[in-house]
Amino acid sequence: MQIKKPINVRIGSNIRVEREKAGYTQETLSEILGITPNHLSAIERGVSGASLEMIDTLCTLFGITSDTLFFGNQGQTDYSAKIALQLGRIKPEYRPQIQKMLSALIEIILKQEK
Repeated sequence: MQIKKPINVRIGSNIRVEREKAGYTQETLSEILGITPNHLSAIERGVSGASLEMIDTLCTLFGITSDTLFFGNQGQTDYSAKIALQLGRIKPEYRPQIQKMLSALIEIILKQEK
């Protein structure tokens, strides 16, 4: 019996969660990835590990960061502090333009949530 590595179990479980959220079956996703459904099942159960290339493909396909696959919801970062830090580095003459763009972006996001 093969010993499952905790990191493979965690990543595999997160792949399954994201696959289901995206509405893919194991058969469909395995076809996209160029692997067998049995191999994808083994990855999702943590019996096998996902390659970095596969993780990259999954992140692109699901529109997520690798943090989501490595850490699940715990890996989601609050970017507010990072954004504030970067905004502080912007030259004062550009701040009004950036503020307008951010306001427009926030407005679009809020409209989508309705």
